[in-house]
Amino acid sequence: MSESFSSSDLAIIDLLRQHGERTVGELSELLGVTLTAVRQRLSRLMENGYVHREKRIQPRGRPTHGYTLTAEGRRRAGENFADLATALWEEVIALPESEARNQLIEGLARRLAKTYQTQVVGESLVERLRSIATLFQLRHIPMMVEESPGNATPTLKVMACPYPDLANEDPTICQMETTLLSELTGQPLRLDGCTHEGGTCCKFVSTLEPNVSTFET
Repeated sequence: MSESFSSSDLAIIDLLRQHGERTVGELSELLGVTLTAVRQRLSRLMENGYVHREKRIQPRGRPTHGYTLTAEGRRRAGENFADLATALWEEVIALPESEARNQLIEGLARRLAKTYQTQVVGESLVERLRSIATLFQLRHIPMMVEESPGNATPTLKVMACPYPDLANEDPTICQMETTLLSELTGQPLRLDGCTHEGGTCCKFVSTLEPNVSTFET
């Protein structure tokens, strides 16, 4: 499961995944903890978008609230995508070098970019790079944007490889990451140094002239 969940959250997540909607009282009884403890955990999960609360009308007495997992909560609760992604990628790189293989890799990167596109904002390249850095830092991938006074083109630095095991097996993953970031910035980027080539970080820079953007809103 995702590291975003603490151990105290996992029990609630698991109960909601298995049994569907539950009230605070029902969860308290099932978990053997206080109502206050359950409310605190549910509040944290709702803030993160993993749990949804809906009023439940009772035949008698005051209405209560039922809690269910959101689509994101269900996805993250059953997350074993790392193993699946590794297996799929191994199948991709096992294909013979060909135009079709390259198109498949490019297609994977563009499809992945679509899942992040709405979360990346900004009109200029530097604004979008900063937005990308913030987005991926939330996913525990350290990134920073470097702006040199004598260089109008900013550099996106990835301080730790998002796919260390995959990159060790085949550097083609760097091609996919370059396409992904190019899609998100709206500009073609190039990889200018990589940790797997002895660099201290992976650097991505635009191949266009400063102040030129191909991103369409």
